[in-house]
Amino acid sequence: MSTIQFSPDTIHPVRSNGGGVYSTRLSRPNSIDQKPSAKDVDVEGLEDYKHDERDIKRKQVGLSITYLLSPLRAHKSTGVWRLGSILSVGVIYGDIGTSPLYVYSSTFSSAPSYDDLLGALSLIIWTLTLMVSVKYVFIVLRANDEGEGGTFALYSLLSKYANIVQRDPTEMSMIEMKRHVSSDLNTSGRKVRYGIEHSKVLQMILKVIGVVGVSLVMSDGVLTPAQSVLGAIQGLEVVKPDISTGTIIGISCGILVLLFLVQPLGTSRLASAFAPIVIVWLSFNFAFGIYNLIEHDHTVLKAFSPYFAGNYLVRNGTDGWKSLGGILLAFTGVEAMFADLGAFSISAIQLSWMCFCFPCLLLAYIGQAAYISDIPSAYSNPFFNCLPPGMFYPGLVISILAAIVASQAMITSTFQLLSQIMKLSYFPHIKIIHTSKIFHGQIYIPFANWLLMIGTVIVTGVYHNTTRLGDAYGVCVVLVTFITTCMVTLVALIIWRINPIIVLFLFLVFGSLDGVYLSSALTKVPDGAWFTLVLACILSSVFILWRFGKEQQWKAEAEDRFQPSHLVVKDEDGKLHLGHSFGGGAVTTIKGFGIFFDKVGNMTPTVFIQFLSKFTATPAVSVFFHVRPLSTPTVVPEDRYSVSRTTIPNVFRITIRHGYMDEVITEDLAMLIFEQIRNFTIRDTIRSIPILAITRPDPVANDDNKNAVPSNPLTSSTSSSSEFSSPSIDDTVAARLSDLQQAYDSQVVYIMGKEQMRIRSTTSIWRRVLLELFLFIRDNTRSKMASLNVPVDRIVEVGFIKEV
Repeated sequence: MSTIQFSPDTIHPVRSNGGGVYSTRLSRPNSIDQKPSAKDVDVEGLEDYKHDERDIKRKQVGLSITYLLSPLRAHKSTGVWRLGSILSVGVIYGDIGTSPLYVYSSTFSSAPSYDDLLGALSLIIWTLTLMVSVKYVFIVLRANDEGEGGTFALYSLLSKYANIVQRDPTEMSMIEMKRHVSSDLNTSGRKVRYGIEHSKVLQMILKVIGVVGVSLVMSDGVLTPAQSVLGAIQGLEVVKPDISTGTIIGISCGILVLLFLVQPLGTSRLASAFAPIVIVWLSFNFAFGIYNLIEHDHTVLKAFSPYFAGNYLVRNGTDGWKSLGGILLAFTGVEAMFADLGAFSISAIQLSWMCFCFPCLLLAYIGQAAYISDIPSAYSNPFFNCLPPGMFYPGLVISILAAIVASQAMITSTFQLLSQIMKLSYFPHIKIIHTSKIFHGQIYIPFANWLLMIGTVIVTGVYHNTTRLGDAYGVCVVLVTFITTCMVTLVALIIWRINPIIVLFLFLVFGSLDGVYLSSALTKVPDGAWFTLVLACILSSVFILWRFGKEQQWKAEAEDRFQPSHLVVKDEDGKLHLGHSFGGGAVTTIKGFGIFFDKVGNMTPTVFIQFLSKFTATPAVSVFFHVRPLSTPTVVPEDRYSVSRTTIPNVFRITIRHGYMDEVITEDLAMLIFEQIRNFTIRDTIRSIPILAITRPDPVANDDNKNAVPSNPLTSSTSSSSEFSSPSIDDTVAARLSDLQQAYDSQVVYIMGKEQMRIRSTTSIWRRVLLELFLFIRDNTRSKMASLNVPVDRIVEVGFIKEV
């Protein structure tokens, strides 16, 4: 294959000795040895936001949760893969799996009669069937946002199919709208979407509902560890009735502190250790249930008839209705199962629940009921009282371990949900550590971990028993399930486009179940449930406050959203001047290679606008540098870089995409950027200059060289089926590279913007208070310039003020 011919003495592109995006888990290479892979663009278009398929998050597919168990990854047989799926249920079902420790003791305040016991068991059976198996496992799990679950994921999903949110400008290019054409929606779906898109009130209600749902689950994250561990440690009272409350609380707090201390190990390692525990725990419950059913009253199997559930409620009236607050504890943890979806697959959850967890839990409750039917006083500590002879200490050990696993489920879901609200600008961006190269949703958030530990220890000391904790715990769970029902109903109408009659029927069924349990749980607000509601309100207020402040910030920054061509213009002599709105002064050039940090990635960076308008000068070569994090472990070199040329001479834009295990801001960052601009300049110059001479290809030459591999960026970028001879190309490329090298050699400067916000004097008092709170949080959570891993003597900070 023939190529453009260059004089060997004219251009000498030399590879740098450093620069690149490095995996934080690998040693840094001494040099770069890769072909240029930047996606080149001649000149920026006029669109405000350009979508690139590489930037849009997609659902992680093709993985099984067996990957959590590293020893089994090398095996491919079907049996081993199925075993891996069962073993990994530790993180998902730890919470709901430990409910047999305290459901009956929270439901009854005294020894129950046979009819009441049968009615309560019937309610438990049908609640697990309808609320968990049908509603969550087969319906709600489908309403995920690219594999992420939780109420806020539902809100995010709706925002992609309806125009209901104002988005962060830095995230616009990474969001793919999927809004259905109106004609594709049925009448009900079209009216519902039109209503929420044109009503600020409905949009605010949806926003608040989504935030409250997240806050309630996070409140669960404080209560669940205390509830589960206390429930297990209280088993000591069976063998040692005189054990003090202080001892139980002390042991519980010690276990909880240890649990939070091991969180930095990551979900994968913890799941590998916890999964066998849950398997053994649920298997124990399954076996104990069969044993008690054989040895005691097997007639409790009649509870599979829903008649006994209805009869229980009718016969007991108000007391039966209030006892639902204890029965609902049988499905606590279902909200965590949905929130933890980001780390697992839907099919794996469905398979493990229906084939293993569901049968084990049913047998656990049935077996306990069979024992309590013969010995009614056993209701006060159902699991330990119902243990077969000789199984107390094994049961105690495995119950304590299972209780720790139950705590892990809610801790993991708290991390997941907090990362979701940060992505949608409802909370300041704090440090997130990704703990798995395989499952992208497995994360650890140090700040949240330590706050959860402090809150859980305090709650354990204050409530000191599972009955009081159950009163506080149940309200959160049923509120979340009701919110989920409402939001999935909207998803069914607007996204799934299901017949509205079917949607209405399912909403009435599940909404009624949620409503009945919710009304019962609210009666326990004075007894302790107020704590979780207050905590959820505080969290919701912080989230909404931050979002309100960010929206005001975006409005203030909107005036700087324009293309570079509006900032700088050329006069008749070809000289650069500022635009008329910026004073029209002549723009001078200063020596150097200026790297302007760009947080948005399109339009003109605010820091460049401020620099140019204040100094009416620009570096000889300027680069708008934008870092775009993606939710993958690492980004392959060919997808990593995008380089474009702006309408201002010698001003470029470069976007570097990186994964969560890549390190971007390094000491040799300038060399990396220089390399990419240099290679782009070579290719761009060759493309832009007209061909002066074309000769026919030499067939012999083509045959001789058809297998040749270009040895440098020039030949690799300019291969052609014809041979060109163009001295003007040679000279132009050499001149541009010389200017670029001269600017880089003179000095390299990293130019960052420091934006300060100031409240307008005409702002009302209440608005001022909210903005002051936002600015206080903002000033204390911003990343510091000193934390950048670049030479500090090359950093220049440009300060400016925006009014909100």
